[in-house]
Amino acid sequence: MEVMDRIRARLNTGNKTFSEPIKLRKRKSQLYSKEDTCPFDKGVFGVSVSVFSVTFRLINCFLVQTSFVPDEYWQSLEVSHRMVYNYGYLTWEWKEGLRGFSYPLIFAVIYKILHFTNCDSVQLLVWAPRVLQALLAALGDIKLYSLIRTLEPSDTARWTLFCQLSSWFTWYCCTRTLTNTMETTLTALALCYYPLPGTKTHSSTKYLTLVAMAVIVRPTALIVWLPLLMQHFWRENNKLRLVTHHCLPIGALTLGVSTLIDCMFYGKTTLVQYNFLKFNILHNVAEFYGSHPWHWYLSQGFVAVIGPHLPLFLHGCMLAPKKYRILLVTVIWTVAVYSLLAHKEFRFIYPVVPLCMVFCGISLASLKAWRKKVACVLLVSNLVPALYTGLVHQRGTLDVMGHLQTLCHNSQSAGSIQPDIYFLMPCHSTPFYSHVHCPMRMRFLECPPDLHGNSSYVDEAEHFFDDPLLWLRDSFPYKSSLPTHLVLFDVLEKEISVFLKGNKYIRSAEIFHTHMPEGRVGGGILVYERH
Repeated sequence: MEVMDRIRARLNTGNKTFSEPIKLRKRKSQLYSKEDTCPFDKGVFGVSVSVFSVTFRLINCFLVQTSFVPDEYWQSLEVSHRMVYNYGYLTWEWKEGLRGFSYPLIFAVIYKILHFTNCDSVQLLVWAPRVLQALLAALGDIKLYSLIRTLEPSDTARWTLFCQLSSWFTWYCCTRTLTNTMETTLTALALCYYPLPGTKTHSSTKYLTLVAMAVIVRPTALIVWLPLLMQHFWRENNKLRLVTHHCLPIGALTLGVSTLIDCMFYGKTTLVQYNFLKFNILHNVAEFYGSHPWHWYLSQGFVAVIGPHLPLFLHGCMLAPKKYRILLVTVIWTVAVYSLLAHKEFRFIYPVVPLCMVFCGISLASLKAWRKKVACVLLVSNLVPALYTGLVHQRGTLDVMGHLQTLCHNSQSAGSIQPDIYFLMPCHSTPFYSHVHCPMRMRFLECPPDLHGNSSYVDEAEHFFDDPLLWLRDSFPYKSSLPTHLVLFDVLEKEISVFLKGNKYIRSAEIFHTHMPEGRVGGGILVYERH
């Protein structure tokens, strides 16, 4: 009996224990914590991530009022304007079939819509393509954030987006009408659907389509994507299906559509991608526009492009999980390949910047107590170059076009003879008809490269700068052939002052261009008018 009483007592105690409510231990994991939800999930300043990103990039767009390189006009807007309005000038690259019409066609559609709706003012023609580019850049930012949000804790995704938005070079480039900008945007979008380990947004069809579009816009996009494509093929279980159901159909369709568009506008059979590789790689025509030592990207280019993010990038490379190794390989591969080419520019490696921001976000998220202070330093150190390069540095070549557009508008209103403008500047220094939208006569010094192997070849611009005064006297032997206006950098003024005074040219405008004049590019732009 005594034994039974003890057993009964234990059973009663057990029932009492299990009848009490069970208290679960609070988990400290980020997966269960309610306090660690990403602020972007609830919005930024009371709005969603998408609205904030779009608003940010639109502000970005209108705060970039400077020029970068001629290609942002001469390989896009100028071609688009000529396609719609059928006046102006196409640079030699289009005559030789080195550029495709697929990219300019996007802006030509915008121009056509503005034309049909009678809204094609010069301001809209200039800014509408930039706004479109800004919206696409915002979409790229959102997709990059979404990708990291599925792979990492929300904290890391938040700081990755912060790094992307605070990058001065992204601010400087992402709203420009450059093929490099579109290539970068398409790369960011494609990366969202790329099969990184652990991703929930993988889609071979979507990412391969975006990659194909990037290659059509700029064939060098294949350099960036080659390591990523190889890894996907290596890890794919059904390789034959990947090739036959995705790679071949998508590649054939995009290349076919692009070739059809180019053949229609060139008026003959033209394979732009082949011509691009033939002239730029096999014939090394790009070297005509300048060359740099092999280490330029390592010593200057990459350092400048990634800017103040460099320490975070290096730190993030050491911390990043193994699944991100392919992104680091892609960055190193891209910089290495471009280092082998003689002609180098900052914008060529712009497509790897979003990849670098992933490592920067991982680094910043790991700093814990220091990250807010580091973020403030990062923001300020990027804000200064972003605003300076966007609002001050090299703005004269755009401002002078606004001045010339006013001259054309005033001459049309007064019913007087339209101006005849000659640009005595390094070729393609300014945009052209897309920024004046007026059929007045404009000419500039040309600089097509030698495509026939002539060792003694000298282009018109080089010939002019060898002896400007002699060239002017030979080119304008009669006063009746003189243009009404000359546009030049201030460094040239003293050298041709005799010609200006002898032909009654009077300075009518002086426009600031840059605080850092270099060679034939002066600190200011002068407009001379003949009286």
